[in-house]
Amino acid sequence: MAGPTAAQQSELPRAPVIGVLLRAGLFLLFVRILGGLFGWVLNELVGYFPAAALSIFAAAALSTLIVVRTFERAQFVDVGLAWSRVSQRHFLTGVAAGLVPAVAAVLPFLLTGYAFYERMTVTGAGFAPGRFTMLLVLLLFGAIGEELMFRGYAFQIILNIARPFTTILPFAVLFAAAHTGNLHASALPIANTFLWGIILGYAYVRSGDLWLPIGIHFGWNLALPLLGAPLSGFEMQVTGFLLKWRAPELVSGGNYGPEGGLATTAAAGLLFLWLLRARIEKQPTTLWISSNRNEE
Repeated sequence: MAGPTAAQQSELPRAPVIGVLLRAGLFLLFVRILGGLFGWVLNELVGYFPAAALSIFAAAALSTLIVVRTFERAQFVDVGLAWSRVSQRHFLTGVAAGLVPAVAAVLPFLLTGYAFYERMTVTGAGFAPGRFTMLLVLLLFGAIGEELMFRGYAFQIILNIARPFTTILPFAVLFAAAHTGNLHASALPIANTFLWGIILGYAYVRSGDLWLPIGIHFGWNLALPLLGAPLSGFEMQVTGFLLKWRAPELVSGGNYGPEGGLATTAAAGLLFLWLLRARIEKQPTTLWISSNRNEE
């Protein structure tokens, strides 16, 4: 059964605050439990990084399906995943918007000699189409999973009882907290992750779908391995070259990767300014009912 139409949504009363918070909390609890279960199983089968990406996706997707069908009598895609011409444009725009700041965080240092490339000497470390394809799949599923978790069902229904940035900020905190266990995580990487949480949350508010934040998330996550840099503490050897720095760790991010440095802080700030001014076509939303009553 499809969700209510825009005309029907405009006539619906606002949801009780306690009910919304309980449903949002139940969703996050489901994700937590299922994520731990899927992660434990997959870690034994495919290794740590593939397990992390796939378990997040599986847990968030299954939890979304359960709560959307149970509480809203809606379809899975009503969480902001419906595919259309506008959604396709949002996704591709997002990918470009994620790639550009990643390059901007690295390229000036390469051009000035504060960063350089070192060829890897490990056998089999060069580019391989199969390994690259697998990386694409894992990064895409990981991005979709994290967006379902942090900008999906719980985020969208809470938007009905709180203003956009009142919703964006606590979910950005949760997004940052979820990365505190990453290798080499410290204060600045987590602060940058919080900033990314704000950007991705606002991308949903601007677009009305998850495809813009998914695109930004995926584009950024793809760019760093292609640039030879670690991604959130994970080293992914896909090009045969490693990015090395002469710049201080405060700027470069050190072993955590560019996400842990001030270069990313600046690049993310510029991306947020772009989001504020970009021409983005807002799509009707099913779960964020108040958006259809009065455009933010």
